[in-house]
Amino acid sequence: MQLGINLGYWGAGMDADNLAVAREADKLGYAVCWAAEAYGSDAATVLSWVAAQTERIDIGSAIFQIPARQPAMTAMTAATLDSLSGGRFRLGLGVSGPQVSEGWYGVKFDKPLARTREYVDIVRKAMARERLTHEGEHWTLPLPGGPGKPLKLTVHPQREHIPLYIAAIGPKNLEQTGEIADGALLIFPAAEHLEETALRHLRAGREKAGKTMDGFDVVPTLPIALGEDSRIDTLADMFRPYTALYVGGMGSPKQNFYNQLARRMGYEKEAAEIQEKYLAGDKDGAAAAIPRQLIDSTALLGSVERIADRMQAYAAAGVTTLTLSPAGFTLEERIAALRAGTEALERAGLA
Repeated sequence: MQLGINLGYWGAGMDADNLAVAREADKLGYAVCWAAEAYGSDAATVLSWVAAQTERIDIGSAIFQIPARQPAMTAMTAATLDSLSGGRFRLGLGVSGPQVSEGWYGVKFDKPLARTREYVDIVRKAMARERLTHEGEHWTLPLPGGPGKPLKLTVHPQREHIPLYIAAIGPKNLEQTGEIADGALLIFPAAEHLEETALRHLRAGREKAGKTMDGFDVVPTLPIALGEDSRIDTLADMFRPYTALYVGGMGSPKQNFYNQLARRMGYEKEAAEIQEKYLAGDKDGAAAAIPRQLIDSTALLGSVERIADRMQAYAAAGVTTLTLSPAGFTLEERIAALRAGTEALERAGLA
């Protein structure tokens, strides 16, 4: 199992330290550094900045939002980043959510599975430098009856195949991801629930495509907070606002994929309460309603030994790249969490 680092959103108050964190991860042998985007910083610019000042670590988009870019533009960006980084780019895609898609990009959030399938098909064709033609429900290339003609990418990516990942939560999206992608980006993954909530669906998609899970990258992101095991409650409390935001506030009552995931993990009653309070404006109440076990099972908390035990559980469950999101608002705390991750991986016998 490899380790990754997620820098999150540029502009979240830790910008001055993000490059130092990425460089330290590079020195420690982390496999990949991911950057996110929503409606603030864009991931492509951040990744180019990181790539220019690191040597070995891969750079990955977690995610490029599908409604933000035409698929051919995503292929251009991927090819450019792969070339500039010397073949270190990983392309992560996702549909985002209805609030961002429709409120920020003005793109209707409908038929996300069909849209993703078409998008990936076009991106793959473009990155393979095929003459680009596509006839689908969401895109037609070239446009009929006009001056457009089939074009092909004029630059050569560093590699023939750039790894393509999809951020997936729901069962149908996970199955499709297994079918059409090289890896899955997961969030709020509990090792003990990973088979039922994710892997069986990914496996079904791989089987549909006539493939196995061999070579398929399963990449959950987990917050990590280093501390004494006697302080687990305190460490878990650090992530109450984060968990409440996703489980309670990411989307409408009918379209919150993270809330639905919490319900599938057995927190039906609690997920409903968290969402009700959050959407009513009671963010503190929503955070307080989160069971500690939900946080503890979806984060790495405590001593290096305890974190090593959790890493073993994730590896046994089928995780191939474990991405860490280091807690702490100082550079020293984030660096310490990175180093603890490396030490824990070695102690777990997974390095």
